[in-house]
Amino acid sequence: MPSKIAIFVDVQNIYYTTRQAFGRSFNYREFWQKIEKQGDIHIANAYAIAPPDDQQHKFQKALKHIGFNVKLKPFIQRSDGSAKGDWDVGITLDVYELASQVDKVILLSGDGDFDMLLERVSAQFDVETSVYGVHQLTAASLINAADSFHPIDERLLMS
Repeated sequence: MPSKIAIFVDVQNIYYTTRQAFGRSFNYREFWQKIEKQGDIHIANAYAIAPPDDQQHKFQKALKHIGFNVKLKPFIQRSDGSAKGDWDVGITLDVYELASQVDKVILLSGDGDFDMLLERVSAQFDVETSVYGVHQLTAASLINAADSFHPIDERLLMS
């Protein structure tokens, strides 16, 4: 029986880290095809910000077309010009709620705040955990917490 897989994407983290490290965007379609070969994708959530921007709407539509459930938070512009849209708690709750339903949890993020989450779901639900992130921009604690780490490289970037 093929393994059941759950995917959780910290879209902002992946966007900024691939841009910073490679000057390119992550290829979600290529990633999806790679994971499909490993088992049945039971759930795939992409956590993003809802900016008033046509390019972002096109991107989110593309994610949905690939097969992701796109979860959005409102775009909040701070007075200093920075933006807010932190999904850490939402991702954590969803991973914890869904981990008992799958064999493997895949997290796309480099955020070390998720290290305890992966350790906890691995121990409590006996689920395999895997992280995809830009190696030099992924917290060592997150890499160490996962059963496996897959560095994002040329093969998972847009050309």
